[in-house]
Amino acid sequence: MKVSTPLTRGWTLRLNTSRHRPPQAPDALVGLPVAATVPGCVHTDLLTAGVIADPFVDRNEVDVAWVGRADWDYHTELPAAAGHERTDLVFDGLDTVAEVRLGGGVLGRTRNMHRSYRFDVTEALGAGPAPLTVAFTSAYEEAERVRGLLGERPGPYAEPFPFIRKMACAFGWDWGPTLVTAGLWRQPRLEQWSTARLAEVRPEVTVLDDGTGIVSAHVTVERAASGAGRTLRVGLDVAGTRVHAELPPGADTVTLRAEVPGVALWWPRGYGEQHRHPCTVALAGADGAEPLDTWERAVGFRTVRLDTGEDEHGSAFTLVVNGTPLFARGVNWIPEDVFPSRVTRRRYRRRLEQAAAAGVDLVRVWGGGLYESEDFYETCDELGLMVWQDFLFACAAYPEDEPLRSEIESEARENVVRLMPHPSLVLWNGNNENLWGFRDWDWEPALAGASWGEAYYLDLLPRVVAQTDPTRPYWAGSPWSGSWDHHPNDPGHGTAHSWEVWNREDYTGYLKDVPRFVAEFGWQAPPAYATLRRALSDSPLAPESPGMLHHQKAEDGNGKLDRGLAHHFAPPTGFDTWHYLTQLNQARAVATGVEHWRSHWPRCAGTILWQLNDCWPVTSWAAVDGDGREKPLYHELKRLYADRLLTLQDRGGRLVLAAVNQSGEPWSCQARVRRLDAYGGLVAEHLLPVRAAARSVALLDLPDHVVTPGDPRREFLVADADGLRAVHFAVPDHAFAYPVAEMTTQVTPDADGARITVTAHTLVRDLLLQADRLHPDARTDRGLVTLLPGETVEFTVSGWTGGGPEAAAVPLHCVNASGVAGPVGDPVR
Repeated sequence: MKVSTPLTRGWTLRLNTSRHRPPQAPDALVGLPVAATVPGCVHTDLLTAGVIADPFVDRNEVDVAWVGRADWDYHTELPAAAGHERTDLVFDGLDTVAEVRLGGGVLGRTRNMHRSYRFDVTEALGAGPAPLTVAFTSAYEEAERVRGLLGERPGPYAEPFPFIRKMACAFGWDWGPTLVTAGLWRQPRLEQWSTARLAEVRPEVTVLDDGTGIVSAHVTVERAASGAGRTLRVGLDVAGTRVHAELPPGADTVTLRAEVPGVALWWPRGYGEQHRHPCTVALAGADGAEPLDTWERAVGFRTVRLDTGEDEHGSAFTLVVNGTPLFARGVNWIPEDVFPSRVTRRRYRRRLEQAAAAGVDLVRVWGGGLYESEDFYETCDELGLMVWQDFLFACAAYPEDEPLRSEIESEARENVVRLMPHPSLVLWNGNNENLWGFRDWDWEPALAGASWGEAYYLDLLPRVVAQTDPTRPYWAGSPWSGSWDHHPNDPGHGTAHSWEVWNREDYTGYLKDVPRFVAEFGWQAPPAYATLRRALSDSPLAPESPGMLHHQKAEDGNGKLDRGLAHHFAPPTGFDTWHYLTQLNQARAVATGVEHWRSHWPRCAGTILWQLNDCWPVTSWAAVDGDGREKPLYHELKRLYADRLLTLQDRGGRLVLAAVNQSGEPWSCQARVRRLDAYGGLVAEHLLPVRAAARSVALLDLPDHVVTPGDPRREFLVADADGLRAVHFAVPDHAFAYPVAEMTTQVTPDADGARITVTAHTLVRDLLLQADRLHPDARTDRGLVTLLPGETVEFTVSGWTGGGPEAAAVPLHCVNASGVAGPVGDPVR
């Protein structure tokens, strides 16, 4: 039987100065080893050894830039190999440009972070233990060498990431630091085996119309010398169904097909259960009594297709799972840490559970990052989170020449095979923004006829998917309209990215069109206050303080934040007000888009927020910041992505009440719509029945006497139905005559934390409790809430038990206590 031995002990790291030494490298590193953790990377080892400061704090990122320009050697000793016919040294992740040496010989060279490598070391280890060195050359050097060979290509940054198969955002992004890593980022191992091993198992899983589940397992074996002339037996066992086949001498491939009648299906969360079934492929001798190797996964039976049919609005982009069309409630996923080896299964689960708890049912793995670990996809399988997987190309022109092309094909084939057992994976996507970039970002004249990646997205990658994983749809890019017959970012066809809003327009610009599928949109905000205080020593902390500016990577990011505020508020005075308002504006921006687009289902079939997570503490578009703290946007997503959503929408210049019902049951209730005066209470009221079929949207007309304000500077609409609320103010906050906010607060400690109860005595607009200001570990269960006079809300806080001086000054903010709202009148008492 094959034996696998992890190689995680006894590693050391050395700075290699044989070719060059960065002048910033400490003298103490020269010639001296540092204890290394594998899996890991140079930065994390140097950080553990105290050689470098935390690059996530203040401006330390700049001080450690030399690390990415240096060469590094990892050393360990491999044990002697005996008792098996073959011994292989296997690396699942080498980052990135490495020469692998065993004893006095070179086993091979690598230059792709996204591939695995296997070396036959039987002879080298047969004579006894042998020293192993993995010598890493700076990724910069290799990328710049290839750039010099193939010629410059246009892209968003001067960094050479398109010229090397490495996590692109390691070279920096508009939300991430520039920390160019090196190391053994996934666990290496020794595999010892005899006769034969399973070299590849490629399971195609689908469901017939009659409910029969089908697994077609395409199996490739590798034979050792003793297995060359033998008949082998391959068995497939899935959901209680067993089949087998024989491989005669000289044959290395076989396909086994298992049929499982009436199989329980895997569904996305909110649509059904996430049934998964053990699937095993076993390799043995001809009599079946001699086990040689096994492959084990959990598979889920489901069908998935992409509806791109033409209609009166253009052409659709709708995911259909098990025959059910879905409105995808999505988030974009970036690498959870700029040092990926630090991301554990527990950390994946925490972040993905946060997504599921916010109503998310689809996670898009963005093309500037990684093919994530099995832990990520297995967790998505369990939680019912559909995965849209980008191939790893983002925002730049990529050469189609060697030495890159063959690396890209091998990388694509390997990762398609690795990930295809996961039922959560529903879509392969060719790239992020590169087809759009060619059309709109002045690439064509700069390229002057040079290749830029089109053949990858429209030829190579669709062929790889069709040949390797034909049960899933492929889409050439995001955004992409389906062909060059339409603009790549045409909202009427395929996928669209909405970035005029944020970059140049106020978020009310979302209301201008109805894309068929919004694959990227978003608005920035700073992280939680406790995150800023941990990462920055600025004193005083201010939007323009040095650390804040360094941890704002977007071009003119703070300028865009301020211009976004100016549409709605008077200029904030003081950091706390700026911090609250920018986080509020982020939540309002996303709400404006999602409410509008969801109300247009099925014309619009999905939204994917940019972005769920961060890889370090930074001002960004994330809903969960780099320390894992939830911004107000996160809590707003719970409302926006709930099965049922109530929203007041403009249809042809007239407000209607939209009841969005994405649940599988009809929605029937009574809605109460009121026009209220901020000082004088009820002005008009209307009761109306809500009837929304399952997976549908009901648009309900409202009478003029309710929706037409007498004075829009002090009147607003509130719609309530089934515990849900929608509010509508006809003018910006700076034009609304808010009353002075009056409220009372009560803190009640309990065993696990505290309950903070707030009772409003006036209109209180967008009340927010920033729990992390009570204690860095404190969390709350809700975000922004608008209260009418006499209403009460309770915040449940964990991580803080209600004691100490903080209890006397609970950190509450609201629009009409911020000093940036409109003229204030006399409150009604």
